[in-house]
Amino acid sequence: MKRRDFLKKGLGAGIMAGALLKVGGVGSVAKGSPAASDSTFDLVAVMGGEPVPMFDKAIAAMGGLGRFVKKGQSVLVKPNIGWDTAPELGGDTNPQLVAHIVKQCLQLGVKEVYVFDNTCDNWSRCYANSGIEDAVKGAGGKVVPANTENYFKPVSIPNGKRLKEAKVHELVLSCDVFINVPILKHHSSTKVTISMKNLMGIVWDRRYWHKNDLHQCIADFVTWRKPDLNVVDAYRVITRNGPRGVSQADVVMKKSLLMSTDIVAADAAAAKIFGVEPGEVPHIKIAHEMGVGNMNLDELNIERIRM
Repeated sequence: MKRRDFLKKGLGAGIMAGALLKVGGVGSVAKGSPAASDSTFDLVAVMGGEPVPMFDKAIAAMGGLGRFVKKGQSVLVKPNIGWDTAPELGGDTNPQLVAHIVKQCLQLGVKEVYVFDNTCDNWSRCYANSGIEDAVKGAGGKVVPANTENYFKPVSIPNGKRLKEAKVHELVLSCDVFINVPILKHHSSTKVTISMKNLMGIVWDRRYWHKNDLHQCIADFVTWRKPDLNVVDAYRVITRNGPRGVSQADVVMKKSLLMSTDIVAADAAAAKIFGVEPGEVPHIKIAHEMGVGNMNLDELNIERIRM
């Protein structure tokens, strides 16, 4: 891996990367892990490779997976498994990427790695047809359901402006480490769906969010719980007619991956890959203004890797 100079020009469809400031204290950190500010980079952007090698390059630049997970811990890996579609349609996170993260965690001696999503289509068909269920089981992880309300526990969101409470999957409350693995794609309600919106898959009642200022609710929820690491799958990107994968004509091969402890920075960079400015996505702007993270990419220390 070559360390790049910090550039104003960015990745793919125009990530504006710079290193004027080092952003510290952004994002939550795994229990027993070093602070986020100990990392050399605020965000790593990789392009031109396959999902697994791109992850390996990115996590090495972030200081290694051992920075985030420790022996004996329990880990939650949360991909997007919302849709009953095949992997090539880009509706769900790449199954090979998810399985690789699971395997890498287990090789570090963690106790368990769990994977789930509160799906939009039938949960068993989503798990199977996305390829994620078999991939995760093959890697030694545990795929768990999220299809009934009894899996979810109430939590208070004291800093929320519209979202004051939610029912959250019990594994989010019990696991030591939370790794968020969304897929970048178009969404009819929010323009794009990336890391922050992927967290709607860990709550039970999403309808409330849609009826009560969706963008504000997305930002509100992240004030309660930020993932310890965000890994954005931007390999196959649905650029229209999302979020469900319908036709390969809607999918563009971006062959990119983003990684950051800062969920707002990850989404800002992914928005750039998609072709929109971060400020044009209301929940990214709101979360930035609420102090959840930093969407100003020119203030971040970004490592760019081309494979």
